[in-house]
Amino acid sequence: MQMSREDLERAYRTMRTIRAFETNVHVEAQAGRVPGSTHLYAGQEAVATGVCMALGNGDHIVSTHRGHGHSIAKGCEVGPMMAEILGKESGTCKGKGGSMHIADLNVGMLGANGIVGGGPPLACGAALTAKTLKTGSVAVAFSGDGAVNQGTTAESLNLAMVWNLPVIFVIEDNGWGEATSSEFATAGDIVMRAQGYGMAAELVDGLSLSNVYESTSAAVTRARAGEGPSLLHMKTERFYGHFNGDVDTYRSEESKRVQRHERDCLTRLRATLIKSGLIEEGTLDAIDAEVEDAIDAAVKAARAANEPDPATLETDVYVSYAEGN
Repeated sequence: MQMSREDLERAYRTMRTIRAFETNVHVEAQAGRVPGSTHLYAGQEAVATGVCMALGNGDHIVSTHRGHGHSIAKGCEVGPMMAEILGKESGTCKGKGGSMHIADLNVGMLGANGIVGGGPPLACGAALTAKTLKTGSVAVAFSGDGAVNQGTTAESLNLAMVWNLPVIFVIEDNGWGEATSSEFATAGDIVMRAQGYGMAAELVDGLSLSNVYESTSAAVTRARAGEGPSLLHMKTERFYGHFNGDVDTYRSEESKRVQRHERDCLTRLRATLIKSGLIEEGTLDAIDAEVEDAIDAAVKAARAANEPDPATLETDVYVSYAEGN
């Protein structure tokens, strides 16, 4: 599936934005300016970008604890996101959600989720709504490889098939569940698990933007046509440890060096665009500079932003069903 020059520039900008955002979040976390934990998405940018480029404004996604990339790719603004991660009043969720709970319903981002396997049932709910209201929308559940071993995911696959829901399960297999290899923790074949329910499923090179985009576009087309759910097993890689305090000693320094030099989805895309003549190097350099300036401004604004007012502690937390409220 051929992407236009405009689409490729947008994809490169999105991937570069995610990388720069995560690099700066890492710096802020290491400096102690981030309350709570962070799980960085660097290295996996092609998945979030390729998937979300195949979606429309009316489609919805549900994310994971490693959700910054999904949020940016679906259209969340980096300024409020950075402020949210730093726990500031101007944050996407007013500083109350933090890194693992960013949500923006205005762009179809139904929220990140700190519970492994917590997203698939929520995506089924969004898909059921779309089917019931005949909106033509689809829902995407981003999950890690660890989530396929949760009962919530198995139940969601079954439910999606039984109800023929317009939902896509994107499994981002970065090879590790915290410090445990996915090869050690996951029995059998993830694609075959989905096929066992009668679901369309395939293995996808998650380091290739074009492969991700093409596979997702096909799944979206099936879903909109009423042909049911799909599962896409995306093989990808993360650059950092599981979370900001993970010293990542279970991977050798040499393996990480090789990974960053040979299996970086961002540098691969850049090299392909230049070599093929699709986009000039100068244009990409200009995008890099614009992105760095935007993220730098977001960090400075977030640092200077106000802390949430303690009086709003219970606002947006508890729902009152009393009459008139």
